[in-house]
Amino acid sequence: MAAEALLTVVLDRLATIALDKVGEEFRLVTGVEKEVKSLTRNLEAIRAVLEDAEQRQVTEATVRRWLSELTEVSFEMDDVLDEWITEVLKRQMEKQEQQGETALVVATKKKVCFPCLSSCFYVGQVNRLMLRRDIAVRIKELNERVASIDKEKQSFTFQNTTTRVPELPQRQKTTSLPNVKTFGRDSEKNLIVSKLLSEGSQEKECPLIIPIVGMGGMGKTTLAQLVCNDQNVISHFDERIWVCVSDPFEEIKIAQAIIEELDKDNHSKNSTVLQTLTQCMHRLIEGKRFLLVLDDVWSPKLSQWEELIKPLRNGAMGSRVLVTTRKEETIVLMKAITQMISLKELGESCCLSLFYYNADINESSVSREFNDIGLEIVKRCNGLPLAAKTLGSLMRNKKKIHEW
Repeated sequence: MAAEALLTVVLDRLATIALDKVGEEFRLVTGVEKEVKSLTRNLEAIRAVLEDAEQRQVTEATVRRWLSELTEVSFEMDDVLDEWITEVLKRQMEKQEQQGETALVVATKKKVCFPCLSSCFYVGQVNRLMLRRDIAVRIKELNERVASIDKEKQSFTFQNTTTRVPELPQRQKTTSLPNVKTFGRDSEKNLIVSKLLSEGSQEKECPLIIPIVGMGGMGKTTLAQLVCNDQNVISHFDERIWVCVSDPFEEIKIAQAIIEELDKDNHSKNSTVLQTLTQCMHRLIEGKRFLLVLDDVWSPKLSQWEELIKPLRNGAMGSRVLVTTRKEETIVLMKAITQMISLKELGESCCLSLFYYNADINESSVSREFNDIGLEIVKRCNGLPLAAKTLGSLMRNKKKIHEW
């Protein structure tokens, strides 16, 4: 098992927790935020020497044992983070249900008595708090083991293969070009395409905002690329524009990118004055039916979003803005919650196909021995396409069973 691939998956999930709202649910548990930061630093320090360690394990048994312990801890950490994220998603759903129940209780308060409601609520709160503390304790224990592994690495004098260790994994800029081959997501793609092409008589919003929401590594960008390059979509819109936003949300840079996509020779794209840029956008899209994809949106302020959307309202009816984001708060700010597509985990069979494709292995001819291990690896991916793709790529040159 490639320790570097597993560490990359764990670090990506820790980055999601550090940057997203996931961490907010556990702030009442003392020390969790500090432990997450410490854990991230320790894992980054270990990852910096893994290339050398992977090479030396072939001839050095002590290095092989060290990597085995690191892999075991990484698997346990991935399980804990999965429980954490699952608990937060469950809590979000409960909040929505409680809001509806509260309204019902208020409406019927004079007619019906609910003697056990408060006690049930109290028990639920206690159970949730115990679960959070359990996860926090396990994170602390795992962090202590990782710190010990990090300390032990000093005795091996590994070569550091990175010149700089970033605090968080850096997001690579995306483009509208689709992947050569994709797996799954047909139903989600068809749903989004239908939303893009529909022209209901009751439609009043221009442009209509359609968000794709999901945790990091779930395949939001890949899905948006598939949709953007669908032949029906291509023929339906006068203009298709792709902008990779990322964090922070900078409306001037986004406006410049939109103008660049619409008219590469337009000199206004070089301006740093927002009003100049929005006026140019207003003119360029006037009367046109456009599709704008804003990929990887994090945390815009309301004032920033309102300024950016103003010129886009000058497009023709049927114009669309497709947004990919990890954060539901962003969708609430954009007032697009009713159009939201929530991206769930990829099915195991699709994950397995993605894994074999990136490992450059013909799935139909793989031996049972390799397939059994492949299934175990894919189960650890927890339905994350990015994890399956990353692990598959690292298996590409490993042709012997002991290497898996």
